[in-house]
Amino acid sequence: MNRRDLLRSTAAAGVLAPAAGLLTGCAMGGDSGGDKFTNQGEKTADNPFGVKEDVPLEVVIFNGGFGEEYARAHEAMYTEKHPKAAIKHSATQEISKTLQPRFVDGTPPDVVNNSGGGQIDFNGLVSQNALADLGELLDAPSLDLPGKTVRETLLPGAVDVGSYNGKFLVMNYTYTAYGIWYSTRLFADRGWQYANTWDEHIALCKTIKAAGIAPWTYPGVHPRYMSWPVIATAIKLGGTDVAKNIDNLEPNAWKSDAMKTAAEAWHQIVKDGYILAGSAGLDHKQAQTAWSQGKAAFISCGSWLENEQKSVTPAGFNMTVAPTPSLGAGDKLPFAALRGTAGEPFMVPAKAANRPGGLEYLRVMLSRKGAQDFTRKVSSLTVVAGGTGGVELPFGLTSVTKALEASGGDTFNWLYNAYYRKLERNLVDAACGEFFSGRSTPAEFLDQCQKGADSIAADSSVAKYKRA
Repeated sequence: MNRRDLLRSTAAAGVLAPAAGLLTGCAMGGDSGGDKFTNQGEKTADNPFGVKEDVPLEVVIFNGGFGEEYARAHEAMYTEKHPKAAIKHSATQEISKTLQPRFVDGTPPDVVNNSGGGQIDFNGLVSQNALADLGELLDAPSLDLPGKTVRETLLPGAVDVGSYNGKFLVMNYTYTAYGIWYSTRLFADRGWQYANTWDEHIALCKTIKAAGIAPWTYPGVHPRYMSWPVIATAIKLGGTDVAKNIDNLEPNAWKSDAMKTAAEAWHQIVKDGYILAGSAGLDHKQAQTAWSQGKAAFISCGSWLENEQKSVTPAGFNMTVAPTPSLGAGDKLPFAALRGTAGEPFMVPAKAANRPGGLEYLRVMLSRKGAQDFTRKVSSLTVVAGGTGGVELPFGLTSVTKALEASGGDTFNWLYNAYYRKLERNLVDAACGEFFSGRSTPAEFLDQCQKGADSIAADSSVAKYKRA
């Protein structure tokens, strides 16, 4: 091992030591704010970032539910525009372990799909100025929609998710609907109807269990998947301030009346035995496979589910997404309201050797053609308006588009998971594990979540962000 490798390994060890791959305390060598791109050429109308034609581009993709092949189409579009630029493509499920050493020594890739359970914590990246400002990307002309800027081609809310205190730093590419999934074929065969109210849902669970099928399963290895319907239920009951207070680390936000009522409702699923036995030991793929095999009727997930399960889903299964049931007439949001948000984060590091190329690559992704290619390959929506035009959508994704259309202006989201990864991936995750395995009460569950939020709020080493 030479001196450079030794220093790099030593620095990486210090970075990787904190829980959840936090970058707090390490020197990231971030953006000074006024520096020029090292490899920047002349800017023109057709080359708004000044990409140098012969400068290579390095792209690292998270190899998760969407795989990596979709990136090949985007890379081909980039090569078509810049044929002299060699592209280095790689994919991994361990973004943090693979790339944190390179952020530390100042040699990150040009584009990073920072996703999955092993992603690098965004709080550390943002607080240490390790990410390039993507505002220039938003103001650039669309690649294939004349007369429009990139910003003008994006769906509402797409920029908010990747903004930190007003600065756009992360481009979340997919537009994801989160809800409760079930098989329309199973329901049709059994004569069941999806329930719009909570009382009806519990009655349906009783019917399903009597038929010898578990009403629910969930990935007990990643129990935060079940925090999503609990929080969604609370938001529909109490309004969007429920989410804003949680995002802003307000005192007792997790103990609001709406959260208490929602937690008590979902506890009924646990105490009445409506969860598939052994779910607490399943990872997400195992739980989803059990569900697609008909062992359980419901599962909580985002709209990447269809693509992630395509190799094991039976023909004619016809999965569909639905909103969480309404608790009652007092809900502030209608039944059709569901969580919809941009996801699958991409970033251009501040120290990227080819920052102009990184920005151009994101512009390629946000073109109409780039969006259509992605949707065609992985059965998922993007943040590009009209990105499904000319694409034949599978059954599940069609249900997603219908659900988002029905939700309309009542579509909601929360951001605490983007602001404070440790809070969701470690603290809330652990609380959900205790709650949905029956080892804690609703009050204990919320108390554990609140203590986690309070610990983040009191930690001066964690940068804080405010949602308006």
